[in-house]
Amino acid sequence: MLPVAEVQRLLIRAPNWLGDAVMALPALGAIRQAFAGRTIVLAALPSIAPIYEERTAAAPDEILIVDRAGEQAQLKSARADGILLLTNSFGSAWRASRSGAGERWGYNADFRGWMLTRGVRRPRGHVHQVQYYLELVRGLGLPVPAGLDALPRIAPLPATSEKAASLLATSGVAVADTLVGFAPGAAYGHAKQWPPDRVVQVIAELSRRGVVSLLLGAGADRNTGRAIESSLPAGARVVNLIGRTGLRQLVGVIARCAAFVSNDSGAMHVAAALGVPLTAIFGPTDERETAPGGGADLIVRDVFCRPCMLRECPIDHRCMKRIDAETVLRSVTTHLAGPRA
Repeated sequence: MLPVAEVQRLLIRAPNWLGDAVMALPALGAIRQAFAGRTIVLAALPSIAPIYEERTAAAPDEILIVDRAGEQAQLKSARADGILLLTNSFGSAWRASRSGAGERWGYNADFRGWMLTRGVRRPRGHVHQVQYYLELVRGLGLPVPAGLDALPRIAPLPATSEKAASLLATSGVAVADTLVGFAPGAAYGHAKQWPPDRVVQVIAELSRRGVVSLLLGAGADRNTGRAIESSLPAGARVVNLIGRTGLRQLVGVIARCAAFVSNDSGAMHVAAALGVPLTAIFGPTDERETAPGGGADLIVRDVFCRPCMLRECPIDHRCMKRIDAETVLRSVTTHLAGPRA
């Protein structure tokens, strides 16, 4: 087992979900500082990797795109001395063990400890995901500087902002328009979605006040976007960009917003990391573990069954249906009156 100080080329396997990838940024910043002068290769799925091309604390020397079918060979091609797993699965540890890297570090859980050369005990209880990744860094004996900002931060590159501006211009958005972004979908499941008819109410009122609303999300959210568009009153100012942005363009568009409304999703964490005033709506998921940083408004209703962490609600979806449009509208209005807007 090599001492950490002797690992000259470290491969870090990034999380597979966008929100987790953003919440891992402070830990990646600590690793970057600990490995100053050495090479860091960040391995990520193609849907996640572009986030690390922006200005972040991760600052990898190289980005390796991996896919599940060929990941074992792709990891081996990196010729790393050590691999640090920010993923939790047995499969990721197995692929790391076959990569040729002499050092394999990660959380010792899910029966994968025998494949790791340094296994860290997973923290117990309700630990926020940002701290979850930082505890792994500490468990490996790497320093987490006292001044390290534990809030994930992203700054879009000029090229990213330019591409976003071009997309908005071709969609009829003027430079002077006040924009509020909405991420009405959720990859995890329908239980995380605030009802689309409530989104319609907020967008309609914002439109009456001269605000342009943007619908953002992945291709899987298209039906939700269409349902919202079709229910809006005639003349409502809304631009549906769902499924029309890559990840870097999404970063640039969100950065252009004066406020953002989102379910618990990857887009929510991107908005928080960009410093966009955020209204975050939580239903079945646990805000103690995945709440966005930066002083976001958390909209939560205290019902007996939450957080259930279910993808689909087996009863009446009360955790989301009890969040009314007026509450969300008040939050957005407050953000629009703030200094950033």
